[in-house]
Amino acid sequence: MATRISLTLDCKDAKLLGGFWKTALGYVDEPPPAPFKTREEWHASFNLPAEDSVDDVAWLCDPDGIGPRLSILKVPEPKTAKNRLHIDVRVPGHGSPEERWARIRAKSELLVKAGGITLEEFNGHHIMMADPEGNEFCVAAARPEG
Repeated sequence: MATRISLTLDCKDAKLLGGFWKTALGYVDEPPPAPFKTREEWHASFNLPAEDSVDDVAWLCDPDGIGPRLSILKVPEPKTAKNRLHIDVRVPGHGSPEERWARIRAKSELLVKAGGITLEEFNGHHIMMADPEGNEFCVAAARPEG
């Protein structure tokens, strides 16, 4: 059996990036672990310093339970270099190369409206973008197997 992974993204503004990545991935806020009813209640159970706010973290998950969990954590240091690992946002659906490219372009345009930036287009293949804090990712078509 394969090991499941979750991804963690450091940031300046967890709420901003949480909203962006929910739009990008179709993810939702992850519910708190049992027996807690809210994330605030769960967070308070750790008895953290007052300056550690529940607003400094966004916990996202795939509503279908297929994709990895995404934690977005506020950190004090700024982003200083290109990501060594990035996310590929795979746009579902198949069809002709023109149809796939149209779906890729439509998704990238939606993400620009959500605060993303287009960095470079590789016509017909993928679009390299950055989220509102400069984390690079690509928008591409889903591979034939999914």
